[in-house]
Amino acid sequence: MPAMKKTAKSSLLVTSATLLSFSLALTATATAPALADDKPSSTPSTSPSTSPSGKSSTSPTATPPADMSTVGGAQLGRSGTQANLGAGAPVLPKDLSARSWIVADAESGDVLASHNAHWRLPPASTLKMLFADTLLPKFPKTEKHKVVPSDLAGMGAGSSMVGIKEDETYTVHDLWLGVFLRSGNDAVHVLSAMNKGVDQTVKDMNAHAEELQALDTTVVSPDGYDEKGQVSSAYDLTLFARSGLQKKDFREYCSTVRAKFPGETKKNKKGKKTRGTFEIQNTNRLLTGDYGLDAYKGIAGVKNGNTTNAGSTFTGVAERDGKVLLVTVMNPEKEEHDEVYKETAKLLDWGFQASGKVDPVGELVPPKSADTDAQPGANASGEAGGSGDGEASSKPVAASAETEGSSGVGIALAIAGGVLVFLAAGVFVINRRWPLPDLMRRRR
Repeated sequence: MPAMKKTAKSSLLVTSATLLSFSLALTATATAPALADDKPSSTPSTSPSTSPSGKSSTSPTATPPADMSTVGGAQLGRSGTQANLGAGAPVLPKDLSARSWIVADAESGDVLASHNAHWRLPPASTLKMLFADTLLPKFPKTEKHKVVPSDLAGMGAGSSMVGIKEDETYTVHDLWLGVFLRSGNDAVHVLSAMNKGVDQTVKDMNAHAEELQALDTTVVSPDGYDEKGQVSSAYDLTLFARSGLQKKDFREYCSTVRAKFPGETKKNKKGKKTRGTFEIQNTNRLLTGDYGLDAYKGIAGVKNGNTTNAGSTFTGVAERDGKVLLVTVMNPEKEEHDEVYKETAKLLDWGFQASGKVDPVGELVPPKSADTDAQPGANASGEAGGSGDGEASSKPVAASAETEGSSGVGIALAIAGGVLVFLAAGVFVINRRWPLPDLMRRRR
């Protein structure tokens, strides 16, 4: 379908104050590899439907289709690498092996470059971004749920899990930490059970994908586990991230490096029941660092994944010098350790260097219901999880996460630290419109 009218850029004027400086040093920690969220299976050899408005019924082959969706612009529907380099623009990295990738300005929606952006591919756990964006507003984070056996039914063999136990009670906050940090399919299934079941959740996710104009996406399982016909695209995953990052809770969870998670209730030597906690750490290696891989400067999330059919997938958001970029990388052919993160980092580096020196190859379209012509001062909340009062929190993301986990990126506060910008002279509410100012470029 043709691209919608380009989202207007907001003009933000800040006077008589200077930005408060935020910093948070990230320690690159060596951690165990992420648990697989897949099942053993071979990649099917049949091609999916490639109609721009249709849905795929099978997993794709290793060859991109000649005819792909043109949502966001005609150039995005072409196979191969798309870039309109201007004078002084850096060349794209030459050693990229991903089947599909995209580099976009998170604020304006401009797509700076892409490679098979609309190729429908298995998404793995990056699909959990859509799951979170769909369900986060439905349950207050303080709500408690006691897990019953049926909540955990139907999980695929080899699923990544955070360690949820039957007959134990968890808060919604606990469950979302399990989803974002450990990519826990068990946490996804419990939250789905709270949402009237997996089938209803899949229905809700598909409806939300359509609202976001993510027409390459077909959801079969809410956790991203390999299922026949479950596909998305680099373009759609970037839409999910951009939409999710409008929500305060989403930003908090995806930028949290580590947190305490409730353990199993046991009896001590005196017969008294006690319940301890154990530490969980984010599996996003650009956020935590890894052997031979430093945490990426300015990274603020969002989600990684890995399955047999999907290979490694990742969507990341980062800020540098007031510019906010989103990059999605799907299934690098190179089998080097952390390759999906290395290619993401290269594309982020390129995007920051190329800003202002390239002509967009397309745009990230806003949701169907977005009021792109909203006047300054429109009332909207960046809060997710049933805040109820409709008011934006004045508490920055890192501060709100302090007691439950360690926020991963000090600079992320400037990108996604709520709908308030903290200035030396006070706190000013920024006018809200799409995209919400949680992903704004700061004007000094």
